Amino acid sequence: MTTHLNTLDGQASARRHFRYFDYAMAAFVAILLLSNLIGAAKLATVGGYTFGAGIMFFPISYVLGDVLTEVYGYANARRCVWVGFAAMLFMAFMSWVVVKLPPAAGWNGQAAYDSVFGNTWRIVAASITAFWAGEFVNSYVLAKMKILTAGKMLWTRTIGSTVFGQAVDSVIFYPVAFLGIWSSDQVLTVMVTNWFLKVMWEALLTPVTYAVVGWLKRREGVEVFDTGTDFSPFAKADAV
Repeated sequence: MTTHLNTLDGQASARRHFRYFDYAMAAFVAILLLSNLIGAAKLATVGGYTFGAGIMFFPISYVLGDVLTEVYGYANARRCVWVGFAAMLFMAFMSWVVVKLPPAAGWNGQAAYDSVFGNTWRIVAASITAFWAGEFVNSYVLAKMKILTAGKMLWTRTIGSTVFGQAVDSVIFYPVAFLGIWSSDQVLTVMVTNWFLKVMWEALLTPVTYAVVGWLKRREGVEVFDTGTDFSPFAKADAV
């Protein structure tokens, strides 16, 4: 049996314990950190096209963001975004400390550490800010579209929310990180190309999103509509 919840500042969902929410949040944060930690520093070339390797996996965090908002509502998704934001801040701080520690005598891995983990402050600031703003836009658009579509046509809001969320992410990240280092044309080209590829990833993963959303809704027995939710990222009314 599925219970339909119309949230009031997240209070309706807050009174209900979800069985799989913690696992979904853990997966969201893990993929977010790993895609930035492992994939961000490498450029790959496939079929003559060069791209940041992180683009292979980072869009999955947007898919999980869609799942969290669709199944658990905006208030719970907001909690996940803040957890991810805090985790990225700690990752940046830890990377800085580890890179700056004096290497032991005879250990010759410092250059590799500098190359992989020694990102400039611009890239770190751009990445964290772009993630925060993009994810909140993504969740907001999806939650609003769910109300407008009465919970039907899931694909329209998963893809539609990604179009806007990834646009905000790209518009913040690439200029902040690379403007003045790359030419304006290069920044614009990479920004638009990567935005398009991320949206295409979302579209290709639509069947997976349907399967995960359907499975979670059946298991949780709930359908959340954010009709009374405070959509401010800083609202106190919160989750589970």
